[in-house]
Amino acid sequence: MLTIYMVFCLACNGVEKSNPVYLVTGTNANDVELSKIKDLKTDFEKVLEAEIKIVNEGTVIPENTTVIVLGTPDSNTILAELISENNLELSKMTPGPRGGIWSKNTYANSDVIVIAGSDVQGLQYAIYDYSKEVLGVDPLEYWTGKTPVALKANDIYNFEPKTIAPPRVPNLTYFENDVDELANYRGELLKYDWESYTEMINSLVRLRYNSIQLFDMLGRPEFFIRPEYKALKPDYQIDIDYVEKMIDYAHEKGMKIAVDFALGYQIHPMDAEKADCWKTYKADWLQAWRYYFEHTPLAKTDIFILRPRHQVWDWEYESTCGESKIEVLNEVYAAFGELVDEYKPNSQKVLVCYSDGMEMWNEGFRPPTDWTVLWSDHGFGEFEHLPNTTDGYDFGTYMHAGYWLNHTVHNPYPEKVELVMKEMFQKYEADKYCLVNGQNFRPFLLNLVAYSEVCNNPDTFNADAFYKEWTEQYFTPKAAEHAVQSMKWLSEAQEGRKGYVEHLWEIREAVSYLSNAPIVRPGKSPVPFDYNRVIGDVQNVKRVKEVLGKSLSEAELGYELLKRNDNFYHSYILLPAQLYSDLIAFETELHNMALLKKQFETTKDIKYLNEAISLLPTAKNKLKIVFDHRSSGDIDDKWKNWYSIANRRQNNGFPTYEMLDAIEANLNKMTL
Repeated sequence: MLTIYMVFCLACNGVEKSNPVYLVTGTNANDVELSKIKDLKTDFEKVLEAEIKIVNEGTVIPENTTVIVLGTPDSNTILAELISENNLELSKMTPGPRGGIWSKNTYANSDVIVIAGSDVQGLQYAIYDYSKEVLGVDPLEYWTGKTPVALKANDIYNFEPKTIAPPRVPNLTYFENDVDELANYRGELLKYDWESYTEMINSLVRLRYNSIQLFDMLGRPEFFIRPEYKALKPDYQIDIDYVEKMIDYAHEKGMKIAVDFALGYQIHPMDAEKADCWKTYKADWLQAWRYYFEHTPLAKTDIFILRPRHQVWDWEYESTCGESKIEVLNEVYAAFGELVDEYKPNSQKVLVCYSDGMEMWNEGFRPPTDWTVLWSDHGFGEFEHLPNTTDGYDFGTYMHAGYWLNHTVHNPYPEKVELVMKEMFQKYEADKYCLVNGQNFRPFLLNLVAYSEVCNNPDTFNADAFYKEWTEQYFTPKAAEHAVQSMKWLSEAQEGRKGYVEHLWEIREAVSYLSNAPIVRPGKSPVPFDYNRVIGDVQNVKRVKEVLGKSLSEAELGYELLKRNDNFYHSYILLPAQLYSDLIAFETELHNMALLKKQFETTKDIKYLNEAISLLPTAKNKLKIVFDHRSSGDIDDKWKNWYSIANRRQNNGFPTYEMLDAIEANLNKMTL
């Protein structure tokens, strides 16, 4: 029951005050509902000069106030009463799981706004959609810096009744992977900053991601085994209590926890030697999994993921004891599934057919039928393989908003998102689940939103319209046009699965050849220096340089229209094109030197070596530009350390002045 009574202002001192807003919760509201309603209160406070109160149903509320009733049919008896009197169409089946409504109703002879859901998830998306569309709150506000404008009291009624349909893909999971920069940029290496990590979760929930796969924060093997990371942080130690605190926070925000139950995490690592012979070490695998369930926060997992791979390192399972990997992994999935049923019955089990897992599927690998099967892209939004059959399994997709080969600079591809996802839905009914790898999150916002929208309603998702709408919410229409063109050129520059981090490897190949020294890889065999490795990169780098020039030009045109005074445009449009262009300019100089060195080796004419040596000052200057732009990074102090070399993910190394010194020493030696 909602009671409204008359209150008179006895001492207003002549100052007109905005009417309070009462957010009315249900008696049976759970913690997740209350968390969402608190978020709505915060959003209202950003746009209204009014007192915002959260009250329970049954509270006496003054007249001349704004009343918003929130909940589900099960949690709020006011909603149940409106439904029973045919004044509100809402049930568990209408609009359905994860669906919700906005409505304007009359209750107790007063006008009320209803924001409700068929279930708790439906309520939260009804709330967050209202915040975005009516209050103007950006779901990515923390990352974009876009704040909402002030509203008048009547503005919050400025909407038509709306039914928020359940999404096409019911399970949308964010994969927390390769997040070094997010962990490092505030200063403590490989320690997840609570503010940044929870703000990531907050944004993901508003974007309809309803689960998060924890990975890096469980202590991925690289962090405490690989020499690069041991040099970076020799005392690395996973904080298990902190992990549990993060799990609890995600649950409070309405997200399920997904975990790949691989066995290499520092939370409880198994020896790698035991991970390539199932028949000998089966008991060790099962014991390690039981330890997860019985002694770690992973007991709170809601969605259990397993890859048909080596269970310590993410590479192909190659048996050292003569096993058929398909037969082994059929057994593994059955055995692990039984453990899940024992410890967490009725939990969802997800097979991610990553890499060779897809070939195995097409060759007859089959887990028990209660596993959902995710088909994996090649890292850049497309597929190298397609399933011969879905064989009656629930099918979904594993997609990349960002990939390790382009980890530093995003590859915006809403066009691929539209084309590929719609095809997967139509041809393979792969709409039961979508797992999205967002790398270190911040650079990959555009693709993350695109996957969210296509999974919500593929029928209304159009890449060109999405590009326009997404950019115009942040920039003026004219600047947005340049932003879109810049991002399209940036994507074209990465054609063929080429990205910023891939070019770091190409640079190592060029340095190796120019210094007559192998590429040293910790824990792996050295790669001999070879001119053929370099020449294979030269033509593509020329193409990339030309395309990036167009991307950077468009980005600069838009920035000028904004009078060079927009932090997010600089951060998301201009800076990525600049950083990528810097690296390619440096690589181009190395290629010029390599071509001259090869001419010397072919002709024995010393002039080619001398000409190569003469390019070294230019190469050093271009490397300095790479360092300078990365160290200065964003003009927003909030992100000033994001691109610091010391904070970057340790994959494919990074060029140094010492490398150029080694090149100079070798070329001088060759002139003798």
